[in-house]
Amino acid sequence: MTDSPRPHDTPADLPGLPEPAGLADPADPPGPADPADRWRETLLAARAGAEGPDPLPYAENLLARWAEPQRRYHTTAHLTAVLDRIDTLAPYADDVHAVRLAAWFHDAVYRPDRTENEERSAALAERALPEAGVGEAVTAEVARLVRLTVTHDPAEGDRDGEVLCDADLAVLAGGPQEYADYAAQVREEYGFVPDEAFRAGRAAVLRQLLALPRLFRTPYGAAEWEERARHNLATELELLEPSGGR
Repeated sequence: MTDSPRPHDTPADLPGLPEPAGLADPADPPGPADPADRWRETLLAARAGAEGPDPLPYAENLLARWAEPQRRYHTTAHLTAVLDRIDTLAPYADDVHAVRLAAWFHDAVYRPDRTENEERSAALAERALPEAGVGEAVTAEVARLVRLTVTHDPAEGDRDGEVLCDADLAVLAGGPQEYADYAAQVREEYGFVPDEAFRAGRAAVLRQLLALPRLFRTPYGAAEWEERARHNLATELELLEPSGGR
């Protein structure tokens, strides 16, 4: 459906919001610590043995984009969080390498005052991935997945779409402090919007989300994230209402 709410939107004509990463246990052994190493592993896997240029310049370009100063939620922390969630949901994907590449590109172009961020991000993937040695079919799947984040409404049986969208929305199911940080970061990104307009727009999006039959499509997301996400959304909506928090 084309009229599905975009969970990271605020006023209706504004683009997406952000998502914070969960806290790692300092006692845990480091994972693929360097994001550039994660990119390299994914890109080489997506090439499926084909030759291509050095992956590092592409990682550096993408990471520079994710670190732009206008970002508060759509940062490298959000990228890392989505990649971590994809790792959790990987068994549900048909092509997890394409899903991971889509995560790298899904907010690579991001201006909070514009509405075409996903389309520009998909177009960037369509230009960069063939140059980086990725085949036509995988490139097309990555671009399709990036465009899907406009609505977060994958079709029935779209396993790759379900994994990417669930990973992107999992921030909605964070603990109280994580969700509060997320909401604050979203407000910062829309700092140019007056308070009254922001509250009205954000409340409208929250109502639309709560009206959806399902926020999460993978079995894991439905079991682990749906209930907490709905609680968080309802709590934020209550605080945004005229009498909320007073």
